[in-house]
Order: sequence, then C-alpha cells, then structure tokens
Amino acid sequence: MAANSAQTSCRCATAPPPGLTTTVPREYVHRASVTEVLLTGWTTLKDGRCAMTAQWPRSHSFFTPIGRTFYDSLLAAETIRQVGALLAHTSFDVPLDRKFLMWDLNYLALPDRLAIGSAPANLEIDVTCTDIQRRRNELAGLRYETSIRLGGQVVASGGAGYSCVSPKVYDRLRAAQLSRAAGSPPAPLAPVAPASVGRGSDFDVVLAPSGTPGSWQVRLEPMHPVLFDHPVDHIPGMALLEAARQAVHASDPGPRPALITSIDSSFQRYAEFGRPCWIEATRDSEDPGGWTRVTGRQDDETVFTAAVLAQPLPLAGSR
Repeated sequence: MAANSAQTSCRCATAPPPGLTTTVPREYVHRASVTEVLLTGWTTLKDGRCAMTAQWPRSHSFFTPIGRTFYDSLLAAETIRQVGALLAHTSFDVPLDRKFLMWDLNYLALPDRLAIGSAPANLEIDVTCTDIQRRRNELAGLRYETSIRLGGQVVASGGAGYSCVSPKVYDRLRAAQLSRAAGSPPAPLAPVAPASVGRGSDFDVVLAPSGTPGSWQVRLEPMHPVLFDHPVDHIPGMALLEAARQAVHASDPGPRPALITSIDSSFQRYAEFGRPCWIEATRDSEDPGGWTRVTGRQDDETVFTAAVLAQPLPLAGSR
C-alpha cells in the first residue's frame, strides 16, 4: 500500500454510553440492510487498541448453522471485515464515501467453541491496529488483528489489511477495467448440486460446473440479499471466500458436514463481472479434511488465493 507516512497507533473514538443493545450504524460497516450488521458497539483503549462487541444470530439466511449445531465460521470472516470498516469511520474519521480495497483477510476458529447455545452469541472483540498509513493527514490504509471471545473464551481470531481511497481515485483505478467489463452481475449460470458444496438451495450456490475436475466457474445471483447487499461494480470479496469454501466441500465430500475452521486469503486484483472467473482447488492430502489451496483466476491472471482448513464436525456438547 502506497503512503507518505506511517504511524503505529490508532485513535479510537469512544462509543456512546452503554445502554440498550443496538447494532452500530449500518453505514459504518458498509451494509445496506440493518439485519446484516453484526457489530453492536465499540469503545476506546490505549496503545492502538479498541474493544468492540458483536452478536451472531443462532440462525441466518446465508450463514446457516453447520449440521444444525455449529455456527458457520464465515461469520468470523464477515465480523472481521466489518471491524475494519468501523475502525476507519469511527477511529480515523474516514468519510463514508471512501472506497475500500481489501488486500487480505484471515481467521482461525476453534470448532469446539462454535456450538450454538440457547441464546445468540454476544461477543467481545479485542482489536489491535498496526501499520497505519496516512496520506495528506487522511487514512490511506492499515492492518488490524482481532481476538473474538464468547463468555470469556476465544472462539476465533484473525485480521485483515486494506487501503481506502477517494471516489475520484477509485474511478481512475477502475476506469480501464470498467470500460470493458459488465457493470452489473450477469444472469446466473446453472449451479452445481447444492448438497455437493454444503448448501441447501441453488440460490446460495456460487459455483457452476466447468467440465474439469477440481475446477469451477463462479456463478452469481444478482438478487442475493447477503452477497449483493448493495450495488457493486465487481465480484465481492465475501463471494470469493464463499466460492473457496464451496470448492473445498466439492473437492472433499465427506460422510457428514465439514466445518471450515481457517481461511488465509489474499486478493491480487478485482474479479470483474461479465468475464469467466475460474476457481481451482488442490488438496494437500487425500485424507478427509485438511488444507486445500484455492485459486481464483480471470483472464489468465490470479484474482485471489486462499488456504482453507476443513475439519469434521466436533461432537455437539464437546465445548
């Protein structure tokens, strides 16, 4: 990330006094739908640290419970994404019209602590800001690490790095690609069988057959209320992470649902609408579970990579 200067601490704005629980403003986490906001608050700590809170619902239309018993760990990825946006707008006064370029996102979830209880998961999140980059006294990018706790126990940890730019700069960065790419998602391709990728509905499937083992084409549902919560000019990063997750399921169908416990992803360029984006998966081992290396390619260039760890579901109540 290009920047003129770097700082090593962040100024974290203080949230309003605690009261009745609400979500943070949806604009702060780049969501159009209030129901897709996971974060519920933030406060100030010293030395570049922030404390946030979040809630994971026991059921969700897209982040559906795994085996009807465990939280979908991609909730951790979406939580970490929202943390980065909230940091920018509340701690660094980044205007709401700025565009964010996510360079990487990773998380590790502890499967035996993802069991769904008798109430929604009210989470505490420790956030540490690092590598804070500024340009002309405005935030240009940062890295941050998170530790997500439920009932005092860490259930997941991870971090991300991003840049943020003005609309004018974004338009310049995107001009060449948008001049030859579709400006909105195309009509969806025929999906692979939902059960083969751990899904219950065609609507949630983001992979289409390619005719080549270990390879699929990304398919998009333009009206999907979670993956396309608001208009965008490229395939969203969370849709690519979902494609990686589904590729892992498709390449390792087991006798019972598998739980994705870790994703380490990096994004090299935007995935454009209107041109095929291919997903390739290579397993590290022939044994069930384990690591799978996923690569997304478009126009013979790498769009993103992800190392994904899958594990068999732990026994319910083993937490």
